[in-house]
Formats: sequence, structure tokens, C-alpha cells
Amino acid sequence: MTERPRIALIGNRSSTTPAHACLDAFVPSLDADVDWVPSETVTGPDSLGGYSGLWVIPGSPYASKDGVLLAIRLARETGIPYLGTCGGFQHALIEYARNVLGLSQADDVQYDPQAETPLITALCCSLVGETAPLYLSDGSRLASVFAHAEETVETFHCKYGLNPDYVDLIEQSSLVISGWDAEKAPRAIEIADHPFFIGTLFQPELSSSPGSIHPLIEAFVAAATRHAETSAKATTP
Repeated sequence: MTERPRIALIGNRSSTTPAHACLDAFVPSLDADVDWVPSETVTGPDSLGGYSGLWVIPGSPYASKDGVLLAIRLARETGIPYLGTCGGFQHALIEYARNVLGLSQADDVQYDPQAETPLITALCCSLVGETAPLYLSDGSRLASVFAHAEETVETFHCKYGLNPDYVDLIEQSSLVISGWDAEKAPRAIEIADHPFFIGTLFQPELSSSPGSIHPLIEAFVAAATRHAETSAKATTP
């Protein structure tokens, strides 16, 4: 019998965030038990106990940046499948920069316009309401989601991304940039040796509906299901 996974949608629900209305529409059709988890309620690992998938949804800046970063670190360090879309992509970069690359002051200028290490800054061209080509890194997990295609077209709704000054540093780390735009600006990241850890600036929520779920979301739910099944076996006498 397939174990039904529990998935946490981490963020802050808002009627002004287009992705949230899409989530409300299609999440009930997923083969998973899904809870909305406000960022400010994430105060430690116990806050997310029992979840086999953590998804940081769009909506940055969050009520609790620390709560979001804690959830991402938990997923990264313990192998819980992670999906970060838009704000979840941006904050995955911040968490990794702070806790792996030693950039303790890495931040998003939405929180601190005078950040000492402005890792996340305004895009040179806003992507609010835009569709654009996404070029996929050969051999990446993200490429496998798209049947190993070299490119696809995705929907964006964002104004902030990785500061170009830090691209080289990221590329030299074990964090893989697995999706690029036409100008070679990073649009997706992943951790190769993690069961499932992907962050995307594009929003697969916006191109999903109850009868047509984006393949990245399907892949994430499948990873959460595998994690739930493994966890269940580990606790079975």
C-alpha cells in the first residue's frame, strides 16, 4: 500500500498573491495531505514533525524570514524533499549561503535594503506576469522532470533574484544551478546528492490546475511519497 505523504506549504497566505489562489484550486486534487503552515509558526524542527515534504511557496517577504530559513535548513540537512518556488528559491539561496558558504550576512534587499551581503536583489527586468524560456542543465534532476529536455517555457511572477555578483561563488559550490534564462541568469537550483531539493524562480503553481498538474509538482509529491514510505518502514517493528 502506498503511503500518503504529508506536505507543508510554508509561507503566508494572501489574497494578493496569484500563486495562492492557484494552490487553493489544485492542491485538493494532489495525492497527499497538505497543510498551510504560516512562516511565523515554524520555530524549530518539532514545528514540522511528521511532514514528508516541505514546500516554501511564493509570497516573499515572509512574516518570519527565520521560520522559512529554518524549514529550508531542516530539509537540506535531513533529506526531507524540498520544493521552493519564487520566494522559496530566493530563501534557499540565502540559507545555503549563510550556513554552507559562510556568508552569515547574506540577505534579501526586500528585508534590508542596506544588506551587507545583498545576495537577493531586484531583477534588471521584472518578470511579473511573464512567460519565458528556461534552459536546463544537462543531467540535472530538473531536466529529468522535463524528460531530459534542453529547454522549456515557464511562468514567472517575481521581481527579485540572485545578485549576479554571487553567481560565480554559487557555481563553485555543491549547489547546482540547473535552470537559466536566455541571458544565462540563474532561474533554478538543486542539490545533486539530496533525495529531492529544487528551487525555482518560476512558479509551477501558475500553470497548474486540478486536471493538469505541473510535472515539477508531480515529481515533488512523488519524492514526498517515497520519503513517507521509507519513514514508515523505518518505524515498523
